[in-house]
Amino acid sequence: MIKGWHKLSLIDYPGCICTTIFLGGCNFRCFYCHNRDIAFNPERFSDVNVAKVFNYLEKRNDCVEGVCISGGEPTIHAELIDLMERLKSMGFKIKLDTNGSRPKVLKEVINKKIVDYVAMDIKAPRDKYEQVSGIGKPDLNLDALQESIDVIKNSGVEYEFRTTVVPKVLKMKDIINIASWIKGSKKYVLQACRGDYGFVSMKDLRRYADVVAPYFNTVEVRG
Repeated sequence: MIKGWHKLSLIDYPGCICTTIFLGGCNFRCFYCHNRDIAFNPERFSDVNVAKVFNYLEKRNDCVEGVCISGGEPTIHAELIDLMERLKSMGFKIKLDTNGSRPKVLKEVINKKIVDYVAMDIKAPRDKYEQVSGIGKPDLNLDALQESIDVIKNSGVEYEFRTTVVPKVLKMKDIINIASWIKGSKKYVLQACRGDYGFVSMKDLRRYADVVAPYFNTVEVRG
C-alpha cells in the first residue's frame, strides 16, 4: 500500500515537521500528475515496510510532529482508516491529501477524529473537470466532489483547497470560476505547474491570488 516515503518534510504539512507517506494508485488520471508513477503504476514499486515506518516514528517522536498521507489517492484504500488510527494513537498529527472523490471516507476520518488537516485538490472549474482529471462520467462524480467540499468546510478541522495552475488548460477566468465555486473557504492555495505542461511564474500566481483574494480568508501561492 505504501509506495513512497519521505522521512522528513518541512513543506508537506503547513506549520508542522512531518513524515510523508505515499499510497499507490489513483482513481483520477490527471495528465500533469507530479507523482504519476506511484499513482498510475503502483505495481512497479515494492511496498514500503509499514513496520519500518512505525519504528522510525517511534524513535523520532521528539522531532517529528505529524504524518502527511498522500498519494496517489489515499481514500481508495480500505486499510487507510486502520493506518490513520494507529498513527493517531501514537500522538501524531495527521494530514490527509485527497482529490475529494470519496466523501464517505472523509466523513469517517473526521467523525473518528483521526485527521487534523485536510488538503483537497480542486482540479478545475466544473466544466473542465473531465478534461483535467482524465476521467469521464460515471467515474467522475461532481456531486461527490461538492459533498467533500461541504464536509471539509464544516468539519472543524484545519483545511485547504488547492489548485495546480496548468497554463495550457487553466486561465484567469477558470481560477475565478473555481473561487466562485468554493468561496467562503478558509484557505485557498494556488500551486505552480512545472515540467512539460508549461511554466507558471510566481508573478502570475500572485496576480491570480490577488484577483480571488476576496473570496477567501487566506490565499497562498506555492512555487
